[in-house]
Amino acid sequence: MSIGRVMKRRVKDAVPPLLFMLLTAYFLWSAMQGDRGLREYPRRQQDLQAAQADLTRARAEQAAWDRRVDALRRTHLDRDALDERSRAMLNLSDPTEIIIPYGNGQRLF
Repeated sequence: MSIGRVMKRRVKDAVPPLLFMLLTAYFLWSAMQGDRGLREYPRRQQDLQAAQADLTRARAEQAAWDRRVDALRRTHLDRDALDERSRAMLNLSDPTEIIIPYGNGQRLF
């Protein structure tokens, strides 16, 4: 046998394990450093907690608005809510109320 054949055979025998090791190294690197890797896990958990807090606030705000809207439905008409809404829309007040005007940049709501 010639040295060329021996070298060719050894290279041919070494290629599949080498490719497997490179593929394994790539997946290990990706598992550690990738977008969804172990190093990004704590940041993603913080993002998840912030999103859950936003969801809780949004649900509370939605519940408050649902109560206000329910007070204006035909089946249950809350007189105070109707009075408040009509005064706001017509820009009127009751003669017995005390009105304190605010400047342009000092609105309360």
